[in-house]
Amino acid sequence: MTALKPFLSILLMAILTQNFVLSKFLGICPFLGVSKKTKTATGMSLAVIFVMVLSTAVTYPINTLLVKHELEYLQTIVFILVIAALVQLVEIVLKKYMPPLYNSLGIYLPLITTNCAVLGVVLLNIDNGYGFAQSMVNSLGAGIGFLVAMVMFSGVRERMESSDIPESLKGLPITLVAAALVSMSFLGFAGLVENLFA
Repeated sequence: MTALKPFLSILLMAILTQNFVLSKFLGICPFLGVSKKTKTATGMSLAVIFVMVLSTAVTYPINTLLVKHELEYLQTIVFILVIAALVQLVEIVLKKYMPPLYNSLGIYLPLITTNCAVLGVVLLNIDNGYGFAQSMVNSLGAGIGFLVAMVMFSGVRERMESSDIPESLKGLPITLVAAALVSMSFLGFAGLVENLFA
């Protein structure tokens, strides 16, 4: 169990206390755009988890080569190209095997390429000095955290549709207020991970 503690700590921190959407504010575009329905939010989140984990697995050895040849300045460009290729793969698979989900995601599926959460997780793995296994766990945790945030927020938005909202707050204002409240709810997890493994 002692050997698993660091990995469990990284996983829980990525899901709860360092959630990419709610604490790092990465991936806000799909968070606000695709969270109207729980089914769509879940589909988008699963695609993001897949791309995050796969992009980490592919970019980690590429980064090792870039560092070895002193080409670290190319990291961002190379990582974006890798992520774009992986998103195209996901788009082809969804179009062929899951057309309803592909159609419901619409323009937001190609936007995973420019989703800063995907690029952010890859770059933060390097900045934190994580090894390959730690990077994979962090990416999985970040993806699950994205899923948790999306599903929670989609539930809130579905309930708001049947609520009596003042005219001045309808649309984007109430969406941003709700997003802030969901984000604040995650503050309750602060210190949990640190105390759990102390």
